[in-house]
Amino acid sequence: MTRIALIHALAHSIAPVNDALARAWPEATRMNLLDDSLSADLAASAAGPDDAMTRRFIALADYAVGTGAQAILFTCSAFGPCIDAVKRRHASIPVLKPNEAMVDEAAALAATRGTRIGLVATFGPTLRSMPAEFPAHVEVRTALADGALAALDRGDAERHDALAAQAAQHLVEREGCGVIALAQFSLARARPRVEAACGVPVLTTVDSAVRALRARLH
Repeated sequence: MTRIALIHALAHSIAPVNDALARAWPEATRMNLLDDSLSADLAASAAGPDDAMTRRFIALADYAVGTGAQAILFTCSAFGPCIDAVKRRHASIPVLKPNEAMVDEAAALAATRGTRIGLVATFGPTLRSMPAEFPAHVEVRTALADGALAALDRGDAERHDALAAQAAQHLVEREGCGVIALAQFSLARARPRVEAACGVPVLTTVDSAVRALRARLH
């Protein structure tokens, strides 16, 4: 049976990806590793991911591989350089960034529709690192759903979703975006609200990642 390691830096990312795997790939065995100090430390750092943080990612990945994991999916989108280091170290198995599959799908969809991509996040550092992962020919506009993550932290999911939809609506109406990409796994729950507010295709990192991971292991 396929064993997938899910490595999280935000507690809110755990449920969305487990729900998506249960729907789309129920026969896969899942293990979840959480270090929520990673996101707190990154938010407090002016320099972004550094060597010490990379070593922490490698330690988590080494542990996962040691348990027999046949693939690793990271679920927080603000740690690109750290995940690249894990990819190099464990090149014999699939190691996915949370957003790489969605980036590919969003870029293809935007090209087909001849439009810009609107990238919505609730975690500020994500918007510093993730836009550079899109192809250079793709126009990306960003919006921070300020206050949404704090709302989710205090259990106000309705407020979280409303703020995400508001940010996405701004990108559609003010920035001319015809595709919305929700940048974090924790944002997947807001997809119906965002779709209703915007009337354009909405992609989530979690669903794109599960599709890509299953394709690579079958």
